[in-house]
Amino acid sequence: MNFSRVIYYLHNLQELQFALALKYPRLFPDERYLRILFRRLMGSELNLECPQTFNEKLQWLKLHDHNPRYAQMVDKYEAKKYVAGIIGDEYIIPTLAVYSNTREIDLDALPDRFVLKCTHDSGSVAICKDKKTFQKEEAFAMLSKGLKRNFFWENREWPYKSVKPRIIAEAYLEDNDTKELRDYKFFCFGGKVKALFIAEDRQGDKETTFDFFDADYCHLDIRKGHHPNADTPPAKPHSFERMKEMAEKLSQDIPHLRVDFYEVNGKIYFGELTFTSGSGFTPFEPEEWDLRFGKWLELPSKKSI
Repeated sequence: MNFSRVIYYLHNLQELQFALALKYPRLFPDERYLRILFRRLMGSELNLECPQTFNEKLQWLKLHDHNPRYAQMVDKYEAKKYVAGIIGDEYIIPTLAVYSNTREIDLDALPDRFVLKCTHDSGSVAICKDKKTFQKEEAFAMLSKGLKRNFFWENREWPYKSVKPRIIAEAYLEDNDTKELRDYKFFCFGGKVKALFIAEDRQGDKETTFDFFDADYCHLDIRKGHHPNADTPPAKPHSFERMKEMAEKLSQDIPHLRVDFYEVNGKIYFGELTFTSGSGFTPFEPEEWDLRFGKWLELPSKKSI
């Protein structure tokens, strides 16, 4: 570390704490670690004694809601069995293969179009639309790096703590009308859908957009994170009511769960289950929505969990 950097940190001790937490996350107790990240990423002190906002309450749940079944629910391979047992196999994207490492991946055994993803983290995904142009080395390097990643230590999302790192190959899906795979993400509170957002252009060259809607599919004036709204809000999916019904079924008896689906050529497919959207470190714009989502999230008593 150069001298000017040392001087900077001496005058900015909070920045020093943040840098140390990112570099040596295992040295910090969970609550202390979350307080450091929250202050740096959200710009305010974390209120765990009487949390009010959605992001604050997600941090509280990280520390206190440790239901053993949550690990299966966030494992991208095991979650398929869990979800199929509740809503049926017909909504599950076919798994083509499961691997312990990239050396086990036999591209010749896979179809021309497929998806590879790590089971234990977020973002380690490689999409192959054509094996002739697939960047194998780049994709395998990304997946290998993902396998070494312990997602729990990064943001203290407890459900990921014991998930086994693996890679799954899935069938590639694309809707004929939209020419993409739109992601419908339902925010459920106590088994009821209160809002959702739709992620568009996640697989193309355009900027990914997020558009929020209420449970009746009325567009909401919300931006979350760095994703803008689309120029034209996406049309209501044909299977909206059915997706909402299944999201509520999957989220019964859970304080908060985000349930993700895809709609491909009129057919619904399950995406994933998420307990801490944005890891509880993503600001809302306008800020009032952080408090409004927070009011929907009723925290259980410590004794009940």
